[in-house]
Amino acid sequence: MSKAAVAFACLCLLTLSACGNTAYGLKKDGQEASHAMDNATHRVLSAGAKK
Repeated sequence: MSKAAVAFACLCLLTLSACGNTAYGLKKDGQEASHAMDNATHRVLSAGAKK
């Protein structure tokens, strides 16, 4: 294999790894935002019920 092919393969692997990390981060952020919204909604609804 030539040096150019090896360099290209390494570049492809790094790019795929970066995309995977980004997708995982977006998924995690979405889950955390969803939990925060659920908690906030519960607090608002329970505060209204106490009146």
